[in-house]
Amino acid sequence: MSRLIKRIVAIPGVRKLWARFPIGSVETRVRYDAWERPHYAYGVYSAADLARRLNLPAITVIEFGVAGGNGLLALERIAAHVGRDLGIDISVFGFDSGEGMPSPANYRDLPYVWNRGYYRMDRPALENKLTNAKLVIGDVTQMLQSFNAPHPIGFIAFDLDYYSSTKGAFRVFELDHLPRTYCYFDDIIRPEIACHNEYVGELCAIREFNCEHSDVKLCPIHGLRTMRLRPAGWNDQMYAFHDFLHPLYCVNVNRPEHNQLP
Repeated sequence: MSRLIKRIVAIPGVRKLWARFPIGSVETRVRYDAWERPHYAYGVYSAADLARRLNLPAITVIEFGVAGGNGLLALERIAAHVGRDLGIDISVFGFDSGEGMPSPANYRDLPYVWNRGYYRMDRPALENKLTNAKLVIGDVTQMLQSFNAPHPIGFIAFDLDYYSSTKGAFRVFELDHLPRTYCYFDDIIRPEIACHNEYVGELCAIREFNCEHSDVKLCPIHGLRTMRLRPAGWNDQMYAFHDFLHPLYCVNVNRPEHNQLP
């Protein structure tokens, strides 16, 4: 059956049709990327599954950089499906200034790609579309100082473009979180003219964060592309925040059937 499904979804347009008219289990659809934003689905499902294995009843998922809101709306829908399927309560939050991007702080913000006012939000229109997700409007770094996540944070989508904004958003890791929090970084590959590297943009923020901390690290999920049934570009944009001193970090979450070779 797995081979048959793999052949079917390889047909142009089938995966998008499947995402639009969901059939089958949530887990199967995550495995075959049958979602409008498969990277969000993977992150939310993986986080909820980890919470379930740790006997935690709820998680929080966050999008930094909401802009027009398509991503947050997708995250809200995905969280609803995954939450019902796994029996995990999932709270959804979107952080944004509401005024578009600020002026670049320096060369590390890639001013040759982005600039002040990009991706401005139509807040009233977006709020009318949201069902359960909550907007947190204001400077991300300042808003995190007073933000209290209702449940451990399990998935975060970083879509702030700038180095400076992303570095400020890393204060989120000071809040309650799972021992391994799944993260998606939108701006480490495209656009091509950005020539992304570890000295500018989000990659620079990640490198500096890891250099500044010894007991927590942001690491790419090594080999994810080789483990997916349908390898895709977003596989290289998935990271995990590891808190090595988290009280639950060393709890064994492997499935019993994986504990012994045949």
